[in-house]
Amino acid sequence: MDASDELLRGAEPAALLTLDGAIRGLNAAMATALGSSAEQCLGRDFGDVWPASQRMLAESLVAHAAKTKAVAMRVLDFPGRGGTPVASLIEAQQVKDPVSDEQLVWVHALDAGNDLASLLIPFRLATTAAHLGLWMYSPDDHQLEWLGGAPALVALFPDPAVSLSTVISAVHPDDREALGQLLRSASTRQSPWVRLRYLPQHEGWHQLAAQTRRIQLGYGGPERIFGILRDDTKQEKRKEKAQAALTAERQRAKDIADFSSALITAATEQELQQVALTRLAATFGASGALLALVDEGRLRVSTDAGIAMWEVDVMHGLPLDHPSALPEAIRTGKPQFIPDREDYIRRWPQGAEFPRLGRLGSDYATSITPLSETGNQPLGGWLVTYGSGYRPSLDEMTLMGALADLAGQALRRIRLQQARVELATALQKTMLPTLPEHLAGLEVAARYLPSRDGLDIGGDWYDAFVMPDGTVAMEIGDAQGHDVDAAAAMGQVRASIRAIAAHEPNPATVLTRTNELLGTMGAARFSSCTMLHIDPGDGRVTGASAGHVPLLCARKDGSHSIHELAGGPVLGVVPDIEYGEETFTLDEDSALVMVTDGVVEGPGLTLDAGLERAGTLAGAALHDGLNAEETADRVLDAAVAVDHLDDVAVLVIRRT
Repeated sequence: MDASDELLRGAEPAALLTLDGAIRGLNAAMATALGSSAEQCLGRDFGDVWPASQRMLAESLVAHAAKTKAVAMRVLDFPGRGGTPVASLIEAQQVKDPVSDEQLVWVHALDAGNDLASLLIPFRLATTAAHLGLWMYSPDDHQLEWLGGAPALVALFPDPAVSLSTVISAVHPDDREALGQLLRSASTRQSPWVRLRYLPQHEGWHQLAAQTRRIQLGYGGPERIFGILRDDTKQEKRKEKAQAALTAERQRAKDIADFSSALITAATEQELQQVALTRLAATFGASGALLALVDEGRLRVSTDAGIAMWEVDVMHGLPLDHPSALPEAIRTGKPQFIPDREDYIRRWPQGAEFPRLGRLGSDYATSITPLSETGNQPLGGWLVTYGSGYRPSLDEMTLMGALADLAGQALRRIRLQQARVELATALQKTMLPTLPEHLAGLEVAARYLPSRDGLDIGGDWYDAFVMPDGTVAMEIGDAQGHDVDAAAAMGQVRASIRAIAAHEPNPATVLTRTNELLGTMGAARFSSCTMLHIDPGDGRVTGASAGHVPLLCARKDGSHSIHELAGGPVLGVVPDIEYGEETFTLDEDSALVMVTDGVVEGPGLTLDAGLERAGTLAGAALHDGLNAEETADRVLDAAVAVDHLDDVAVLVIRRT
């Protein structure tokens, strides 16, 4: 018997390998441990006979011994008899075959019976690195031993070894059966995560999650149940906080949408006054509000319950040239924010008649917003009061200005006794946004035309804005109908999407949340929509569609393609829908063309023919070297040429 045979005679699993890892010989224990016969193993690469989870570890162990001639050790999991994995300490070192004088690698399991704790070190290190905790349960003596892991988790269990009954007593009564089932049903495979509420000493409830797996410690050693523990307490609190924030944002979006809709449909000054005074303070978290309208150069003031009428009587009848804050804001069209009394006196030393002036700064701060832009005839303004020390954010001031502008538009048309439909048309145009400028690597252009029928109003819209991560969000949509309600629905949907998009990074999620919001609002109209996020740096596009017209992609060589985006049905019809999305790349010198159905459908023109026509025109425009603005004009001109009846919108995004 030669020395190589001697190396394979032990009771522990052992094998001889070539330096490149091929199995030259192995004993029965090794073959049994690997779950194969010796004949099936001979000649194969050593790593290939191990389970996939252990393959890289086994290969690196052999490679280390083959290259360095040093003894290498590592804990590996054998498949084990009956499927129970066996955690064994495996040693690898170079030996010389006395017959062929060839260098071989001798791999064999060491007897770790006197130091089973050494087999647990890799598990402890792995769980610590993953911010988890590790524990071991012995069913025979009903003891749990905490083996370590993330310090925050270890701190929950000050005693290294405790009885199962002690642990159960700290688990929430409703979760104790789940813990028992987790231990009783522990198998050789990792169990699903089980959630447990746990009450440590001197702390509140922790939301934990646990997994178990049955493992044999060492070849011929005892079986134990090992558990991995994760503390989800902070995550759950963050989730609850995020859910509360989402609920609040949904309510805010609904309030804003309702406010916008009410401004749109106000047909008299009394209705406009009612809308402003009932909604203004609640929408912006203010303590009170007043509305001042200009009649023949003087202010006519009304107030909600937050500001008593006697407190503002001094403002009633003031001329527009009076040297105080409210007339100046209305006269100049410039919003004003007054944080305290000192600021007021410094800016308006002659206008100190306001009765509440003495409490400015100590009790409240004031924001004044005119109802018309600079240069237009002054119409009025509103004033809201906040708690002391409050400063509205830039977004809030922008939104306040947008709503004030809508109110001004409504008031102007009411006073000119315009038809209710004309008011809605002007509002629809007002709600179409200003596109972001100077986007590095991108050109953006948009066009909109109302319906050809003078009394019809549509719900088409588009929007574009820069997200906090630098990507550019683009959307286009169409609310059902051609009337005042369609314009109102368009305002609701667009305002909702903009509000939700500020907190949701994915287009599909924005559409899902918007659909949920429209469902809770009981929206009477459905809306189609396409939303894209574009990275200006690499052209990466993530898009989703809610039953909208397909996307067009035009290229520099004059070609084009029609892109049907992933997504789901139109918004506001089917509840509990999760919209899908997809990602692709917009090449340089290519453009995406987003349209509403009025662009590609008309009398005698099918949708497919219209898409083909618009795509051909866009491709030709890029081939001719036209920019995004000129490309949008070509596509829009085509819609006019086919005698469009619907309102139409075009949004072009060209990557330069």
